Amino acid sequence: MPFSHTFDSTVLREYDIRGIVDETLHEADAFAIGRCLGSIVSRAGGKSVATGYDGRHSSPSMEAALVRGLRASGMDVVRVGLGPTPMLYYTATTQGTDAAVMVTGSHNPPNYNGFKMMLGRKPFFGTQIRDLGVMAAAGDVVAEATGSERSLDISEDYLNRLVKDWDGGDRALKVVWDNGNGSAGDVLMQLVKRLPGHHTVLNGKIDGDFPAHHPDPTVPKNLEQLIAEVHAQKADIGIAFDGDADRIGLVDDTGEILFGDQLMIVLGRDVLRTHPGATIIADVKASQVLFDEIGKAGGNPLMWKTGHSLIKAKMAETGSPLAGEMSGHIFFADRWYGFDDALYAAVRTLGIVARMGTKLSDVRKALPQVINTPELRFDCDDRRKFTVIEEVAARLRTDGATVSETDGVRVLTSDGWWLLRASNTQAVLVARCEASSDAGLDRLKAALVAQLEASGLAAPDFSGANAGH
Repeated sequence: MPFSHTFDSTVLREYDIRGIVDETLHEADAFAIGRCLGSIVSRAGGKSVATGYDGRHSSPSMEAALVRGLRASGMDVVRVGLGPTPMLYYTATTQGTDAAVMVTGSHNPPNYNGFKMMLGRKPFFGTQIRDLGVMAAAGDVVAEATGSERSLDISEDYLNRLVKDWDGGDRALKVVWDNGNGSAGDVLMQLVKRLPGHHTVLNGKIDGDFPAHHPDPTVPKNLEQLIAEVHAQKADIGIAFDGDADRIGLVDDTGEILFGDQLMIVLGRDVLRTHPGATIIADVKASQVLFDEIGKAGGNPLMWKTGHSLIKAKMAETGSPLAGEMSGHIFFADRWYGFDDALYAAVRTLGIVARMGTKLSDVRKALPQVINTPELRFDCDDRRKFTVIEEVAARLRTDGATVSETDGVRVLTSDGWWLLRASNTQAVLVARCEASSDAGLDRLKAALVAQLEASGLAAPDFSGANAGH
């Protein structure tokens, strides 16, 4: 019977494929992804694809359907099983597979699932994902074949490679980890045994219901348990992961959160010691303090578009050894492979803290103090959101404002800056403001609200209740 498949219109996203299990996303979709991606690999002369899956209840059956689709396109499938997304990236990189697919819902609620993909050593995203949908609908696949599959336990090799880059000496840090019941749990329990210091792992058991809290470390509410334990243990640092451990959250010794841009300052200064003048990349949501501090440390700061696939592509283009996003994706090409790996970022961060003659909180307090809003996300129709950005940009140009249009509009004023961009993955607009004073922040908020109202939109909720990635 000829192959043909139609995806729900909501699941083919900019950076991945994602939907609600048994509502917008089904095992038939997983098979179709395998059938189409396998055809793309085959037509390019490739043969091998690595697969893995996270701890969600639907993931094993989704991965099995994916494998059936890959094999039906003649692929030799390397199955690494349950684990963090970066362990699959590591497999594809070190085993030299032609593609890789991770079944993961990332930081989304338990009833979601999805797929993150690589083609060769590069992320598979944007028009490639949309073209997958066109291929499936047209039945544009290679002739059916049988393929093959084998299981590979890569965890020991991956762990050995993670600890190889430990550079903190023998200092015994006290570290609290929050796995958030995510898919890194088993690997993390082995990793802490190989690192010096005293380690406590919270929510280490992999559980697709995420009983402790939602697995998104960018939302302060989800870090409350970690903060309490850091206080209770008088720990040096707290580290949290999202559901598939490609994003990191950090808490210092006083229980204060270090956001993605603050962590990037710590990491960037360290990388620049061995890579003077290097390009360090961060997304448009990052604080101006990050870009200024990278410049002071002798680096070349580059502001780029939000989105882990876009950042990875820019890293490869510029030869950057380090990049990061406010969402907690950290990308090391210095001694590592250029993909986002929260476990690796944690090892490098702990090494820096172990070598410090001071506390992490002292480093945070020494940074220039600014006042900013959290990331603000508010609903805007998918068909309208990009038009709003175009309208705002046009008015700002007419007004002679100082604007970067790298990704949406980032407006620089004497008070600081404000940002408005359209999300590539959801029907929302994203905003953020940063100033050196409360009065300045109020003026930036007012300027943002005025632009939104001019396009017929209400003011966002400035409380940050809708923050997250």
